[in-house]
Amino acid sequence: MSTATVAAVDLGASSGRVMLGHLGPDELRLDAVARFATGSVALRDGLHVNVVELYRAASEGLRTAASVADDIASIGIDAWAVDYGLMRDGRLLGLPFHYRDGRTDAAVADVHASTPFAELYAANGLQFLPFTTLYQLAADRAAGYLHLADRALLLPDLLAYWLTGTVAAEVTNASTTGLLRVDGSGWNDELIERLQLPRSILPPLVRPGETIGHVTGTGANATGLDGVPLTAVGSHDTASAVVAVPMADADAAYISCGTWGLVGVELEHPVLSDAAREANFTNEGGVDGRVRFLHNVMGLWLLSESVRAWEAESAQAIDLAALLGAAAAVTDVQPVFDANDPRFLPPGDMPSRIAGWLAERGLAVPQSRAAMVRCIVESLADAFADAVLTASELSGKAVTAIHIVGGGSQNELLCQLTATRAGLPVRAGPVEATAIGNVLVQGRAIGAVNGSLDALRDLVARTTSPRRFDPQRTF
Repeated sequence: MSTATVAAVDLGASSGRVMLGHLGPDELRLDAVARFATGSVALRDGLHVNVVELYRAASEGLRTAASVADDIASIGIDAWAVDYGLMRDGRLLGLPFHYRDGRTDAAVADVHASTPFAELYAANGLQFLPFTTLYQLAADRAAGYLHLADRALLLPDLLAYWLTGTVAAEVTNASTTGLLRVDGSGWNDELIERLQLPRSILPPLVRPGETIGHVTGTGANATGLDGVPLTAVGSHDTASAVVAVPMADADAAYISCGTWGLVGVELEHPVLSDAAREANFTNEGGVDGRVRFLHNVMGLWLLSESVRAWEAESAQAIDLAALLGAAAAVTDVQPVFDANDPRFLPPGDMPSRIAGWLAERGLAVPQSRAAMVRCIVESLADAFADAVLTASELSGKAVTAIHIVGGGSQNELLCQLTATRAGLPVRAGPVEATAIGNVLVQGRAIGAVNGSLDALRDLVARTTSPRRFDPQRTF
């Protein structure tokens, strides 16, 4: 097969899209056929993922794709990590909880009482995040309904099941649950037993490039893609995004910047040192068995939640591009806050929380929206730069450049400030890195493109045009 068309379902934490990817040895082109919101829904019992609506929107997008291209050779699905649906006899037992819900607070303490974090880190290599799947499952067990389930399916695996009828867990996303062996070789049965979680709910593992199943039944009716194979990709959206980072230099760092900023380096083996654990760095699975050694930074969530609060306050839409332009023109030095502070995780009035953080420390609170945006972007750039330099130190990789991909690569102020604060050149783009990575893994699986990750990244470099930002002397 010299050229091919595939469909990528890419579900980010704030927005989703269905893309057609056109691939060949010297061709890589994306066409967006559907875009939709993926936000959470607040019910009386907490914050949930409306996964049924996600399936409807994705299915309609795939139907649109089928109407545009009659030669779709494969489908791939990626989404954010850690959230899952509990199933019994093929039925969903209620809407999944969203990771920003606070239900895991007590579960974290219970888990650490039986298995201290240092032991967890040695077993799974994951940074501490209070919403990691193992803590969510512990909360379900404490609430008394985990025993009702016979399966737990992460979001992309759940959509794959509804389309194909096949139960599976893709390994890059499974690596974020905290229940996979740190080398990615299989579920960590010893840890699962120690945490008193039911091993039987965890599906068989599949790896990127394998065929999960074929679209049949109600999935075929919903999409018009009867019999099309559904290919496992890096179903954790960051795993797909890292595939599409056009790294010509093995010593480059990456920042996959959207709602979250995932900052790190790609390695052959995990880093499990005490220093890595104390710095809260994680070792997640990547495509082709690579390790994504990275740190989570709060990301553009800080900015989007601020805009949402200001729009609610003024009952008017805000032009974000104009606001970022005004922030770039701010000449007064703005304070920097800790973008990793957990107080910024839940939805709500972000500007007030930032102001409170600054006031508690005797720092000046920005007095205009432009100044607050500048404060946010400065703080994100500072957190990004610190994470890059820490990743370099912990991994022993002498980072010489930073690649920013995803929506944040369009934020020129953020890219420039990151370059300046890190003292390293930043290459920004591609914007749709996650969908590109999704498409590339599918294309390789069906023979439209060939080669290693380096070869796939070379195709990205030849078909996209990242922008370069060099460090400035002052900021």
